[in-house]
Amino acid sequence: MTRRALLAGGLLLTLLATGCGVRPSEVIRGRQAVSGPSQGTGLYLLAQGELVLVLRPATADAAPADALALLAAGPQENERAQGLTSAVPAGFDPVTVTSEADRSAGLRVRTTIAARSLSSTAADQIICTTADAAAQFGLAENSAPVTIVGSDGARPPRPCPLS
Repeated sequence: MTRRALLAGGLLLTLLATGCGVRPSEVIRGRQAVSGPSQGTGLYLLAQGELVLVLRPATADAAPADALALLAAGPQENERAQGLTSAVPAGFDPVTVTSEADRSAGLRVRTTIAARSLSSTAADQIICTTADAAAQFGLAENSAPVTIVGSDGARPPRPCPLS
């Protein structure tokens, strides 16, 4: 090979290696994949402060009030060992869940505790768990807004932020 060809090849290789536009970054960590049975009762717990869907084994679709009772009980031991937590306060259960005549109009969750003082994270857990269970149970669409009503009044209706 000629010297000119070697220089051109070296220059081309240098340009390709440095001009790709990919910049180094830190490691990007993701959440753990949902594991377990493909059917079950869906609960929204927290992994490092982020909402994650956890499926609990069930033989039939749980009614929304039943799913919320499981959510109120908090993470199971194996879920806590995986770092899952909950912002839903103790005493949230019992609740009643009703749907509007128009399935897309929304759901209403009634509880005896204060609803307005719930953290936004706890409200999101309740909203997403309710919407998921209602959709599985055939009460409403998964994107239906949920209103939480408590002893201090009602929170504005909101759909699950993950829908």
